[in-house]
Amino acid sequence: DKWQQIPMKCTVVWFKGCAALGRLPTFRIPSGSREMAAVESREWYMAAYAPEGVPSSDHLKLRTIKLPLDSDSIPDQHVVVEVLWISVDPFIRSKMTGNDGGLDFPQFGLGEVRRLQLHLKVITELAIGRVVRSKDGKFSEGDLVLNAFSPVAEFYVVPAAVLRKIDPTAGVELPNYLSALGMPGFTAWLGIEVIGEAKPGSNVYISAAAGGVGMFAGQLAKLKGCRVVGSAGSDEKEEFGYDEAFNYRKETDFDAALSKYCPNGIDIYFENVGGKMLEAVLNHVNKYARIPLCGMISDYNTPWTEREGVRNLLNMVGKEVMMKGFLVASYLNGYFKQGKINSKHKVYDGIECFQECFASLFTSSNIGKVVIQ
Repeated sequence: DKWQQIPMKCTVVWFKGCAALGRLPTFRIPSGSREMAAVESREWYMAAYAPEGVPSSDHLKLRTIKLPLDSDSIPDQHVVVEVLWISVDPFIRSKMTGNDGGLDFPQFGLGEVRRLQLHLKVITELAIGRVVRSKDGKFSEGDLVLNAFSPVAEFYVVPAAVLRKIDPTAGVELPNYLSALGMPGFTAWLGIEVIGEAKPGSNVYISAAAGGVGMFAGQLAKLKGCRVVGSAGSDEKEEFGYDEAFNYRKETDFDAALSKYCPNGIDIYFENVGGKMLEAVLNHVNKYARIPLCGMISDYNTPWTEREGVRNLLNMVGKEVMMKGFLVASYLNGYFKQGKINSKHKVYDGIECFQECFASLFTSSNIGKVVIQ
């Protein structure tokens, strides 16, 4: 493993011999090949739904398709994009079950052959790409773009209207558009600032505190002047500035741990885990506590009929607690550009490792945001 510190306090963990982050990958389409008729592209798709357990190679499969590049094959107002960076997020687990597991997300389609522009039959994620062919006046070859629903693939064709340009002169390293300035950063901001209403002196507890969202939630709470406690599945959490933190794999009595690290109770609980952790938190909430429900990763691989119930919800009545689920609907930028927020990425190299790094999201082995280059 190779660690590298890069501008804007973005730490990257490299796997499988990745190149330096600041250098963009070179085109896979050979230079001077404007006449090239097609390119082979590998893409991930759902072969079968996984109603329980971590999706495996029985459910997620990689295939190679031939993508036409000649002008006649590309519709007007469309572009061909080469994918450079792919976000890997646990929430897409709920789109792989074949049923509604509590989140109102459409399921990925199973592996029918897809049409050129339609990606309902492939797995999609937030991704950064580079335009390599364009039949839209707003985009030129070489433009960097962001797509919230990019196929997990090497190349794809897409209507230009769904893309957002990235300014290469903004001084932001590309993976940060998938983390601090992407959905994880947005989610943390919404939970801490809008729902949590964090104020100086608030006692904040964050589960999954070293993950892709938790690391930003903790830093935002610190910037608001809160006392922040986090829990994670490892001992690596000091770099995110928590006042106290514990490894839930070692301190398995959550009630005792919260008594130890949150002696003044909890005013805001940023919920990422659910189950036994949520139950323990409800024994330590203060009057008028606020609980932004970001996710419940302990339940993602379990059918809802087998999930652990929370037995002490009545505590919310006596303490007049507000608990609110939310989906990302706003944005974060200023703190990051001022260098006040640290971003960390765990980078895997190559489209072929998607199934492996997606499974790693459910092991508590990751520190920071998981992405694929």
